[in-house]
Amino acid sequence: MAAADVAPGTVLGEGVVVHDGAIVGKQPVLSPRSTASREPLPPAELGDGCVIAQGATVFAGAKLGARVLVGDGACVRERCVIGDDVVVGHGSLVENDTAIGARTKIQALAYVTAYSTVEEDVFIAPCVVTTNDNYMGRTEKRHAERRGPTIRRGARIGGGAVLCPGIEVGEEAFVGAGAVVAKDVAPRTVVVGNPARSIRAVPEDELLPPT
Repeated sequence: MAAADVAPGTVLGEGVVVHDGAIVGKQPVLSPRSTASREPLPPAELGDGCVIAQGATVFAGAKLGARVLVGDGACVRERCVIGDDVVVGHGSLVENDTAIGARTKIQALAYVTAYSTVEEDVFIAPCVVTTNDNYMGRTEKRHAERRGPTIRRGARIGGGAVLCPGIEVGEEAFVGAGAVVAKDVAPRTVVVGNPARSIRAVPEDELLPPT
């Protein structure tokens, strides 16, 4: 197994563990047609107690809080800001310019698109897909409108759900497995289906304690 590759200048907190085959501080390789920013990136920063598992990649410019786990083969792209105690599961990808709040769990093979906002205590199940471009690469106006979903505190997204660009999933909302969410979801509401529709309120005994 290849040794870990940690770029010079990377900021590592106390007790950080980087497993074999992991890469930390990688500079992005962009195609000539990429719309991502090409500004120079600062070193990656990993807070105390982070674990970067086997084969995972954390790009330069990413900032991870304390005790973040980036699972086997997972990837955190440049300019992402990740709060304390977050889990990025096996094979998941968090794209550039995304913010992830504390204690959020992103399970295996989920895709969190660029320019997304995920607040605290969110649960994202396996194979969830988020999107950020309603024009899928066509027209110039897409650049001004490109935005991933906003997922508010305590929301739960079921396995295989698809979240369309720019929608908001409200605080403590519940998106059922396989749902296609094309418009905003109200707080503390359960939605299912394609397109997703409201079926009931989230039960009181499932809500998080007030902050």
